[in-house]
Amino acid sequence: MKSKTWLWIILLALLWAPAFLFMKVAVQEIPPFTLVAGRVLLAAVVLTVVMWLQKRRFPRFGAVWGRFAVLALFLNVLPYILISWGEQYVDSGLAAILIGTDPLFTMVIAHFFIVDDRLTPTKILGVVVGFGGLGLLAAPQFMDGISATFGGITAVSLAAISYGVGGIYAKMHQPKTKSLVTTSAQLWVSTLFLLPVSLLWERPFTLPMPSITAITAVVSLAILSTALTHVIYLWLLRSTKVTQLAMIAYLVPVIGLILGIVVLGERPGWHAYLGGALILVGVMIINGRLSFKGQRRLIAQRQY
Repeated sequence: MKSKTWLWIILLALLWAPAFLFMKVAVQEIPPFTLVAGRVLLAAVVLTVVMWLQKRRFPRFGAVWGRFAVLALFLNVLPYILISWGEQYVDSGLAAILIGTDPLFTMVIAHFFIVDDRLTPTKILGVVVGFGGLGLLAAPQFMDGISATFGGITAVSLAAISYGVGGIYAKMHQPKTKSLVTTSAQLWVSTLFLLPVSLLWERPFTLPMPSITAITAVVSLAILSTALTHVIYLWLLRSTKVTQLAMIAYLVPVIGLILGIVVLGERPGWHAYLGGALILVGVMIINGRLSFKGQRRLIAQRQY
């Protein structure tokens, strides 16, 4: 890769990885549904402005909006909620590592739904190694019985599965619209899913006013880690191979772990480092980074 491409990929990872930090900070004061509703609404507004500046418009209501709804459910609503809820019980760095299992789940799901994306012995090895790391992360919780922390690990892992399902659906049923239009539409549909639930269930208007820190975290999450990352990602897709963009899958968990340690003072145990390393190795095996045959795996667009 050219050094310029490397710099853009590193910048993209630096914008995406703090999403776990922002969620960890915000969810201490803002309940999950309200947090995610605010995130997707603000990001939708920003991306729609960008879309209109490019003189693009949403398609008319029809079957395509049903596809937007499915994408919104699996790539935005479910993972955002699960990660936000889970981060009430797990460190932000651990959440970043757990989301790194996304390619593992994607590979397993793709085997059953995509004909030309079957599991091979090399890919199976990567899945086994990666899931071994996931088991190592969860194992300490079983020593004292299932706890809230195990619930957090499960929630974030389910978010990774949701990304996998959404990525496979996108590959099979991608709407025939520009990527920026698709993403903007997804976020507006996500807002329609989440806002009523937030207002009726969590009743945010009855809660104390969040601190400036929490509000700043939500705004940063929406603008930097959602809207801006999508603009940069879509721009990079025009000139960069998807296999090169897959490097983000390796950088985000590492940066997320470092941010949790440096900014929030998190202190992961040895099992977190070893489990994270195994997940990273598993993903690298699947992507062909550690394969003697030099295989390459196309990573589905993820929207942390």
